[in-house]
Amino acid sequence: MSLLKRIQEVEPINEQEKKEGEATAQVSSESTQDIMKAFRDVRKTEAPKDKAKKSMDKHQQLKNLLHKQILSEVKEDTDIEEILPKIDSMSIEIIKEDENFRGGVDRKKVVNELINDLTGFGPINPLLIDEEVTEVMVNGPNQVYCERNGRLEMTAIQFRDDEHVMSVIEKIVAPIGRRIDESSPMVDARLPDGSRVNAIIPPLALGGPTVTIRKFAKDPFTIQNLIEFGTLNDEMAEFLDACVKARLNIFVSGGTGSGKTTTLNVLSNFIPDDERIVTIEDAAELQLGQEHVISLESRPPNIEGKGAVTIRDLVRNSLRMRPDRVVIGEVRGAEALDMLQAMNTGHDGSLATGHSNGPREMIARLETMVLLAGVELPVKAIREQIAGAIDVIIQQSRLKDGSRKIVSITEVQGLEGEVIVLQDIFKYKQTGKDEDGNIHGRLAPTGVRPKFYEQLENAGIRMGPNVFIEQEWQV
Repeated sequence: MSLLKRIQEVEPINEQEKKEGEATAQVSSESTQDIMKAFRDVRKTEAPKDKAKKSMDKHQQLKNLLHKQILSEVKEDTDIEEILPKIDSMSIEIIKEDENFRGGVDRKKVVNELINDLTGFGPINPLLIDEEVTEVMVNGPNQVYCERNGRLEMTAIQFRDDEHVMSVIEKIVAPIGRRIDESSPMVDARLPDGSRVNAIIPPLALGGPTVTIRKFAKDPFTIQNLIEFGTLNDEMAEFLDACVKARLNIFVSGGTGSGKTTTLNVLSNFIPDDERIVTIEDAAELQLGQEHVISLESRPPNIEGKGAVTIRDLVRNSLRMRPDRVVIGEVRGAEALDMLQAMNTGHDGSLATGHSNGPREMIARLETMVLLAGVELPVKAIREQIAGAIDVIIQQSRLKDGSRKIVSITEVQGLEGEVIVLQDIFKYKQTGKDEDGNIHGRLAPTGVRPKFYEQLENAGIRMGPNVFIEQEWQV
């Protein structure tokens, strides 16, 4: 019997079975597939041309036949790696037996797509493997963008339909105990390599299931990498190394996609190896090189709305874990109060990030987040907490040319009256733009020596005062 006939006999279908299948599908109206089907029927889409549709039908038919053959050969104890080398020969045999597949079907493309579905994350797998791609954005099944060298570009990648995108999302979120369905249509997750994933599905996403993946480098970036990228310079690297080792409390501030988490990860690696580090994140991303690291990850509520563990819960718990350093991936709510109290009560050297457009705005946002804790504190008391807790704010931005730069390093000097005094120690100065639109500039000292300079010296760190004078940098 030919391979094609064996495949076709794997799932015989008669009229009775067909009717039973249709009845079963109608009953399971609450399933994710039915939700996506209803959404797809309502959405208005432009019908593809007949010729392209026929080509796609052949493409999908060949893929379906191959998939059935694989399922028929895979047993409970069979490793998928044993099947992969056979897929190409299977496709050749099917095409030999059915002349309909001999024209208009790219066999290699079918085989590659099937392998990506089986071993990776479907059509976007090549983008996740490509080291030049830093972000992948799936806007429904027919539109996939990626960020390469800081610039967005449209790709030729497409999913089969909404269900195909949903299957990839499920493959991402299931291993880490997250879920996504009609009752919980948004999810934050991560890939095995630490890359951050956000997914949102209909009815909230009108264009179809939407996935945003912020990739992490296979090997974590070092401070030398940031210098090469132009994010900062050698003098800044030396200064930030000193700040971390002197146990200053540092806050990395910036907009979405500005590189805050990457900078936080690099700063964390300045922490000495003999210290106990507790990291707290929504989705674990930090890749620290030290041996003594405890990673904590928040948990969303279950289907009954119970069992949630928030960042605030984890911050409170971390203080009972005898940490030398507490590293918070992102402060965005009531946990700000617990973080500030920890910084003010002996947990020096803590690191955190937050969203803002500048150091002054970051201070204002922290005030607002403390109020979210539900504790009625006067504004002056909140500002005293902030001024006493945070020593340095590193502001990071993504410039118009797509490059990510540290644009200021600011000292929190204290409270005067009811105003928190901030002083820029280093500030980014733009010097021009080339023909390709690339921005040129440098992070230069403002000439002000920070008040915590003595703290650096007390920690045994010697930095010449010339570091804070721009003229000394001139060559």
